[in-house]
Amino acid sequence: MGARQTGKSTLVQTHPSLSGHQYVSLDHLDVRDLAVGAPEELLARGERLIFDEVQRTPELLLAVKRAVDADRPRRRGRFVLTGSAHLLLMHRVAESLAGRAVFVPLWPFTRRERAGEARAGIWSELLDRPFSQWQECLRGGEPGGGGRRWQDEVRVGGFPTPALELADPAARAMWFGGYVQTYLERDLRDHAAIDTLADFRRLMRAACLRLGNLANVAELARDAHVPPTTAHRWLNVLEASYQLVRLEPFSRNRTRRLIKSPKLYWSDPALALYVAGLDEPTGAHLENLVLADLMAWRDGLDRPPEVLWWRTTGNAEVDFVIERRHRLVGVEVKATATPRSSDARQLALFRDEYGAAVDGCLLLHAGEEVTILGRGILAAPWWRVL
Repeated sequence: MGARQTGKSTLVQTHPSLSGHQYVSLDHLDVRDLAVGAPEELLARGERLIFDEVQRTPELLLAVKRAVDADRPRRRGRFVLTGSAHLLLMHRVAESLAGRAVFVPLWPFTRRERAGEARAGIWSELLDRPFSQWQECLRGGEPGGGGRRWQDEVRVGGFPTPALELADPAARAMWFGGYVQTYLERDLRDHAAIDTLADFRRLMRAACLRLGNLANVAELARDAHVPPTTAHRWLNVLEASYQLVRLEPFSRNRTRRLIKSPKLYWSDPALALYVAGLDEPTGAHLENLVLADLMAWRDGLDRPPEVLWWRTTGNAEVDFVIERRHRLVGVEVKATATPRSSDARQLALFRDEYGAAVDGCLLLHAGEEVTILGRGILAAPWWRVL
């Protein structure tokens, strides 16, 4: 599952382990008609099948369930399904395939994937080491910021076509324009009945202008000129189609009162920049770049950790909290090239609040130096981690 154009179809058609599968695209009208009217006939086309864009005919999932249940002994990977939507969040989906399927999100490319490495950032290397070894771990790797500023990374994004094939900013802008138009005209018909596309565009832009902010539905509804109930429903559509990312808050039963609303981000910072209509990336886009890498790293693990955020009612805030096996790591993102000890104040509050449960804290910045900013707090260039 994943946003359109992240490479799902290419992956399932070219991966060596799937070479024995027959590929069936549900983008074709005759195939969709068969999936709805005679799904068993469609499933009989081969012993092992790939169904691409299954969100277009979720009725097929019930037939897949019956086929899996009747298969004795079961053949692992008999059916491979792709979808440009989170099937479990779609109201039309009546069958979840619980206990019969593994769901794998495919996020846009990370910086290291674009460079030819089959991975996200070095989060696992850090979390598998004690804090005392983080500094040594982060001093390796490429010098000079990897040859690209974070602003350039945001502008390129992670969608394969603009990231790898379109070096010209004008060409990338045309691609993103076509992407948004295709999404509005095609995908929304699959997810929801939205008649006022102009209002929906305004909601998308309002959400992209609020990267890293609380998901205040009333404010977003006001900006889009729609009722709050409509704004809430449309946000769900954006999340189900892997455009919007709602980052849930971290909380434990502590004495300090916590903010419990999610924060809004986008699956791809370059697309968010385009939809917002901005010429220059902001610090929120650097945050979004880090989050996109965290999501790709998290969902590539057998036992994914939690990626959350933290804020108290007294406005103490940490951008990201990684929780793995009841251990915590705080991550703060600053667009400055010269971080100071005052930039680590929020991380220090988080560390003091949760004490021994915090393995360490990381402040990612736009500079070159790896330095200790306080007890259990390390400042490092963003490109040494991502």
